[in-house]
Amino acid sequence: MTFIDTEKLFDIPAREALLDRAFGPNRRAKTCERLREGRLAADGLSFVARADDRVIATLRFWHVNAGGRPALMLGPIAVDPLFRSLGLGGEMIRHGLSRASMIGHQGVILVGDAPYYQKFGFDRSLAAGLDLPGPVDPARFLALELEPGALAGARGLVLPTGAIPLVSMERQVSHRRAA
Repeated sequence: MTFIDTEKLFDIPAREALLDRAFGPNRRAKTCERLREGRLAADGLSFVARADDRVIATLRFWHVNAGGRPALMLGPIAVDPLFRSLGLGGEMIRHGLSRASMIGHQGVILVGDAPYYQKFGFDRSLAAGLDLPGPVDPARFLALELEPGALAGARGLVLPTGAIPLVSMERQVSHRRAA
């Protein structure tokens, strides 16, 4: 039996192993990683799918400033190869977008396959005025308004705004004291 659950601390090793298998050794070199590194995922918006207590899919969202508009960045999403083509990725996305909308988020951006994400309402035109901090195929840079008009007039660079883990903040303070 498969079910979607909020990610727990004990899911992290399984999530990371799944992402390594899905995206390979260079997964941390992707442009969207610049918006995730050193930040915490959006509170309450990290999910896993389980089958017999095994993590078989993962989806996370991140806080960003999308050209002057608060938004979320969707990704990464990964599904274990044994469970692909069963609709689980779509189920995870619908679940995540529904939860994001329920808690008041208004816009979502992502980099992904347009034909796949268009069925969830993502559109290239909503991201047309935005830039990412690194190379990206513009046809794969998409956005969705959970609230009509949420991304209207958004222009400029997408910047990370998510919380920084306390450990990272402590290191930054230590570096400043040492300098």
